[in-house]
Amino acid sequence: MGEVGITAKKEGDFSEWYTQVLQKAEMIDYSPVSGCYVIRPNSMFIWEQVQKWFDREIQKIGVQNAYFPLFIPESLLKKEEKHVEGFAPEVAWVTQGGDSKLPERLAIRPTSETIMYHTFSKWVQSHKELPMRINQWCNIVRWEFKHPTPFLRAREFLWQEGHTVHATKESADEEVYHILDLYEQLLKELLALPCLKGRKSVDEKFAGADYSTSCEVYMPNGKAVQGCTSHALGQNFSKPFNIQFLNEKGENEHAFQNSWGISTRTIGMMIMMHGDDKGLVLPPRVAATQVVIVPILFEDTRDAVLKAAKKLEADLKVRVHLDTRDDYTPGWKFNEWEMKGVPIRIEIGPKDVEHKQCVMVRRDTGEKQNVPLDQVPAKVTQLLESIQNDMLTKAEHFMKDATVDIDSLKQFEEGKLVRALWCELPECHEQIKEKFGAKCLTMEEGEGKCFMCGKPAKGKAYFAKSY
Repeated sequence: MGEVGITAKKEGDFSEWYTQVLQKAEMIDYSPVSGCYVIRPNSMFIWEQVQKWFDREIQKIGVQNAYFPLFIPESLLKKEEKHVEGFAPEVAWVTQGGDSKLPERLAIRPTSETIMYHTFSKWVQSHKELPMRINQWCNIVRWEFKHPTPFLRAREFLWQEGHTVHATKESADEEVYHILDLYEQLLKELLALPCLKGRKSVDEKFAGADYSTSCEVYMPNGKAVQGCTSHALGQNFSKPFNIQFLNEKGENEHAFQNSWGISTRTIGMMIMMHGDDKGLVLPPRVAATQVVIVPILFEDTRDAVLKAAKKLEADLKVRVHLDTRDDYTPGWKFNEWEMKGVPIRIEIGPKDVEHKQCVMVRRDTGEKQNVPLDQVPAKVTQLLESIQNDMLTKAEHFMKDATVDIDSLKQFEEGKLVRALWCELPECHEQIKEKFGAKCLTMEEGEGKCFMCGKPAKGKAYFAKSY
């Protein structure tokens, strides 16, 4: 297996630490194509939990799942001018099929507004059919960057993209923020990730949107990651794509639209936030293995210990694994399961069997306690919930401690999450980017004068370096 364990320190060499955790904890593998990664079962399980949770919630508001083609004709992609400008640098193109050159270039899906809205124009007829809410779970290809990072900046990744059509702006606006609230709930309840929820600044909004909202998460290495987006598209796509409906008066109107998405990027965010120098620390709700049982085996007591360990395995109504491998020592197994982030480890040896107990170890804190065997199932249920809640609380405290409020440019702190009243003017934003390498993450309500130029502020902004 090569060198076992994480050799880089999270605070010393964050990039190397992250790379080692991903590989040694069997989260990803590398493919022959740069920036395209193999998502291994441990990671795919997490994504499946995200899918199940979110799919259930959006179906409550009438969202239906569908699938649209991977290939988008260039003529469709160009229908909304700002949209294509925003994505042009990162589009991968297909120009040839077999030995024949294609009559028109085909974009490999960077996002699906154009291919979906071409179809929506045929589906939408009357106000009685609205709102129409369609979602798809699919892969996306974006090719613009030189230094890909697994999960955070992959050239191919998995996501969901919801696309909806509304008769009124009010209906569309209400949905934008409802979806944003769901994303915040998902990040907190499943991945134990606190976030900054708000509106994107004008120059950071989605290309072709009236306005964009997002949930941003600040990482221990001083950089933020955009966790999700929910966009109000207004009529910017319905007009070029001719998505019209008959209103109650029998008149044709262009629809209002939204789009929203969350991706496998969230897995990388979770790893970065919670991991430590030993490896992964997984929130119990998304851990493929929630409890691992490691029996301490000796020749003369092997049968008795295995019998007790198997009974524990059968009694637990959670995702449990019994590690009976003979070719590794208990200590080696402890380190391996810690590296893989399993929330609870149960150790049971001959003396434990004799005293009708086991040793239970929390991955997040390392806390150990002796637990009577007949109390293990109840204790495991309680402890998994405590770990989930404590991980979120710890992350919330981290983000709170990293936030600094400023009222002048000279107070700007690199490596911090800076909050300040801001005018939202591009020239001020460019100064911040050039001087500190930071950008606006989200905006929230606030009144006063801009911390840079003294002009009236559009709200309070959060600034940080960003992936």
